[in-house]
Amino acid sequence: MANRERQNELKIYLSDDEQYILQQKWKASSMKSKSAFIRHLILYGYVYDVNYEHLREYNTTLARIGNNLNQITKRMNATGNVYEADVKEVKELMKQVWQSQKSMLSKQPSIKQ
Repeated sequence: MANRERQNELKIYLSDDEQYILQQKWKASSMKSKSAFIRHLILYGYVYDVNYEHLREYNTTLARIGNNLNQITKRMNATGNVYEADVKEVKELMKQVWQSQKSMLSKQPSIKQ
């Protein structure tokens, strides 16, 4: 023990699920020992902190657009007529949906290796 290259012990507690996942990933890595696998994760692994705030904004925007479309549909059903102004408004709302979609996708995190 005195000649051991690594002197610091690491002790962690895992749930059954976490233990199973660790076991499966270690086996898939074909590394000789679990210690070597964990050291490799510590030295070369990645931790991602992803902010999904833009998804909340996206959902809020879509909800507003959906409410507007429902109001137009209700008006069309009540009158039995389709007005040019309503069609234009629906087209504009669909543009907003696509713009919102593009904006949301542009904010997705990209993983670079």
